[in-house]
Amino acid sequence: MYTTLEDLKTYLNITTDDDDDLLTDLIERATQIIDTATGRTFAADSDSTRKFDALRDVGGEGRVLFLDEDLCQLTSVVNGDSASVSLASLVTEPRNRAPWYALRLKLNSDLAWTYGDDPHDAIQVTGRWAFSTTPPADIAHACIRLAASLYRQKDTQTEIGDLARATLDGVLLLPPRLPRDVMDLLAPYRRITP
Repeated sequence: MYTTLEDLKTYLNITTDDDDDLLTDLIERATQIIDTATGRTFAADSDSTRKFDALRDVGGEGRVLFLDEDLCQLTSVVNGDSASVSLASLVTEPRNRAPWYALRLKLNSDLAWTYGDDPHDAIQVTGRWAFSTTPPADIAHACIRLAASLYRQKDTQTEIGDLARATLDGVLLLPPRLPRDVMDLLAPYRRITP
């Protein structure tokens, strides 16, 4: 989750515990909405392993392994021949900041991305698969704003199917899918996929 119950309650000026379960649920929903809207995950608190094709996911004359998700912390790499790849023999792309989209074998290493019997899922990369280990401050704020907006909808608007409505001089107003300020906060983080 990209914010805490305490931060959301402070933002909403809530001092009781009456709605804690609902607020926690709304933080989880807001986090999922943010991930879906941007195509990324913004925090990882533990390692996981992803597998890659030794042919399809490799380019750059066999030296570049293209990753399918953001990687912000690298723990280990096992090549397709089951040999561990020293992290010292790798360069991340981009080089000076995470998240990374590729791992490049250094030119001075004699390694190549390879496989044994089958190239499918041959290479294993273990690390933190996210934009960062903790969410950036503007993503945390977007989560607070979105969760607060979802919370306020329960008291201020009437539900019509999945859309909330409000009237102004008899004119039906439909809100945007996300609050405008939340969309503005998320816009620079949208993942561009081929």
